Amino acid sequence: MIPDGVLETSIYVDDLAAAERFYTEVLGLPVIGREAGRHVFFRCGAGVFLVFNPSATTNWPAPHGARGPGHVAFAVRDDEIPRWRQRLAEAGVAVEHELEWPQGGYSLYFRDPAGNSLELATPRIWGIGR
Repeated sequence: MIPDGVLETSIYVDDLAAAERFYTEVLGLPVIGREAGRHVFFRCGAGVFLVFNPSATTNWPAPHGARGPGHVAFAVRDDEIPRWRQRLAEAGVAVEHELEWPQGGYSLYFRDPAGNSLELATPRIWGIGR
């Protein structure tokens, strides 16, 4: 047996309101749950993207949390890269780095308000959907 895929992934931020604004307004992710001071949950494709306040999750029955910048790569289609570049620019989000991968595919790197490293990447960077 092996897992079917990643069901959820999470990052950690101190300012949940700023994170919610960023992920809904810039990336267009719909909110599916929130608890003030603890978390904001978003639908992302077939999975769930979780944003937690690490101070509120370290005392949970299954403690977790992280400090400092994390990283998440969101899958996008090849033909969407120019539109994403424009959307980020219009939102005042600086693209830190762009990379055309030698094996195929493309990535745009930028930061959320908490400093987490975000990537919009075509699945071909991992040999998916060639």
